[in-house]
Amino acid sequence: MKKIKNIITFLTLLATLHSCGLFKTTQKEEVAASEETVQHMWTEYRAPQTIATNVRYEIDLDTMTGNGYTFEIPESMNADIDSLLNSWQARNMLNKLDCDGSEWANIVITDTMYAKRLAALPTIVRMPYNNMVRSCIDRYTKNGRSQVSYLLGISELYFPIIEEEIDRIGVPHELKYLPIIESALNPKATSRMGAKGLWQFMFTTGKLYGLKANNYIDERFDPAKATTAALLYLKDLYNMFQSWELAIAAYNCGPGNVKKAINRSGGSTDFWKIYPWLPRETRGYLPGFIAASYIMTYYEDHGICPMEPELPIATDTIHVNRNLHFGQIAEVCGVDIEEIRALNPQYLKDIIPGENETYVLRLTNNTTTKFVENEDSIYRHNADKYFPQVNIDKMLKEAKENNGAGNLIRHKIKNGETLGSIAIKYKVSVKQIMKWNDLRNSNIRAGKYLKIYK
Repeated sequence: MKKIKNIITFLTLLATLHSCGLFKTTQKEEVAASEETVQHMWTEYRAPQTIATNVRYEIDLDTMTGNGYTFEIPESMNADIDSLLNSWQARNMLNKLDCDGSEWANIVITDTMYAKRLAALPTIVRMPYNNMVRSCIDRYTKNGRSQVSYLLGISELYFPIIEEEIDRIGVPHELKYLPIIESALNPKATSRMGAKGLWQFMFTTGKLYGLKANNYIDERFDPAKATTAALLYLKDLYNMFQSWELAIAAYNCGPGNVKKAINRSGGSTDFWKIYPWLPRETRGYLPGFIAASYIMTYYEDHGICPMEPELPIATDTIHVNRNLHFGQIAEVCGVDIEEIRALNPQYLKDIIPGENETYVLRLTNNTTTKFVENEDSIYRHNADKYFPQVNIDKMLKEAKENNGAGNLIRHKIKNGETLGSIAIKYKVSVKQIMKWNDLRNSNIRAGKYLKIYK
């Protein structure tokens, strides 16, 4: 009798769950649901022996059936894999495994499985599944397998830098996958539009977030400084839109374009409802980000083998406050100058103009030890050759151009403020503010940011 009561209770529970729409498990139910609404959530209930689990997953059915809107695959997905594999990092830090992926060529993964896997990722950014996401995943799992192998290996060098800043600034951890979409984790990447570095900063935005650029240094190429700037920018965009999906979209096309799309959609703040009004490349940007998050987690389920670090990729930093040439380090420490360049891509001419201000030099741990042991000898080594006196003054002058002096303050322009009132507030000149921010005239808009050096 007790067993019968338990069975009746269990069946009643299942009926209640079904009537509430909390689980749908048959193909017929999925097809029927797809004809009724744009977006659905499934919770699949399983009760194997002793443990019951719930997996909540999402498929955007409208975009699964095609919506007529074209989108552009992120530029980084078409990155030249031969160029990436010939980089110093790949040649000297990574081992390519002999992994035959031919048996995975015809693997079939259902839409439901993709959706479940995305739902299982511990992310704050919402990651639904649709045909755009599927297209980007297919790009990685088919023609882009070698690129994924490289990304998995090189991430051992850059992810620790990114993750440390993510923890410090307090943003979602999955944002570490964004530079995969931006640059294929290539710190020297330059887009056809002129964006540069891991995080693909345009010149003006980079300067707004404190990244120096002159004849000798372009800090958009500095993995550490660009990461800090990018995460601060993303945090500002989140504060503006109160949505990480829209913050990511705005990172790609600018907040102005996202605001226009919101207005044209009738006020929606859902990326998937405003995407018809977004630029083509931005429509593919968030799907690309979701695909990158997916493949960096589930690569094994697609038979992709990561390139592995030959040794633990451990680096350290040294503060440089004197003029220093990479050739001096290479010759005294007996290290390949390409190694120094690869770890310090922000220095455009192999020169650190340290007499202006203190700069950071990144070296492998072994080279760092040699540098510390021979520091004075390094600075003296062939100094006349690398820094002839006739060129020093010119070099230092050029290295100061476009740079601010003092601590950086990011001032958000309020309604009614003028350059004059802001200059008075910070006790600087209007001319200085215009120079620091590349302003051609004194026109400013509320909501924008200005760089002030104090």
